[in-house]
Amino acid sequence: MSATAARPMRSRGGAERFARPVLLAFLLVAAADLAALLTGAGTAHLIAKPLLMPLLAGYAVLRGAPRLLVAALLCGWGGDVLLLADNDLAFLCGMGSFAVGHVCYLTLFGRGRAPAAPATGLGYLLVLVVFLVLIWPGLPADLRIPLTGYSLLLTAMAWRAGVSGPYAAAGGALFLLSDALIATGIAHWPQLPAPGFWVMLTYIAAQSLLTLGVLTKGTAGRAISAP
Repeated sequence: MSATAARPMRSRGGAERFARPVLLAFLLVAAADLAALLTGAGTAHLIAKPLLMPLLAGYAVLRGAPRLLVAALLCGWGGDVLLLADNDLAFLCGMGSFAVGHVCYLTLFGRGRAPAAPATGLGYLLVLVVFLVLIWPGLPADLRIPLTGYSLLLTAMAWRAGVSGPYAAAGGALFLLSDALIATGIAHWPQLPAPGFWVMLTYIAAQSLLTLGVLTKGTAGRAISAP
């Protein structure tokens, strides 16, 4: 191995020393946020929620993640912050920020050119259609079209995530579940106790698993290509 090749490897290894503390900070903040939602500590939730995705993105950067993954996580952060405001404009802007993040994920998952399972795609599409038919009457008229477009994009992302392995596939599915829980709340369906807790639990798990899926696939690829 040449000296010039060794320097980037040492640099990456030095950065990765800080990855574990950042991951620990993310897990602690996630636990604090979930506890706040269970106990009704609104101020703690307002403080913890905006810290989640920057910490996860920081961890991804320190692990040498692709820029598109970091961009997707930061778009999630934008959506998280906007959704803290309780009004329709902020909701639509937050949904738009998440949509850009899903485009980043789709682009990232499309780089490998690996085929996604058609049967899984048809299953996702069927579930989406049934869900939209059931929830449509309860949705506000001005949100029906934006939510339908967003749901199609999210479903495509969840389907395509499977090419990055089981972790990313599970993350995509949980992202769908998390947003479905939000949609049922908008449509005034009966909710689980502490509905915000379940939304955030599935969302945090989704983003974490998507990140893990991308990172582990990248690590495997470097290991195979190494001399």
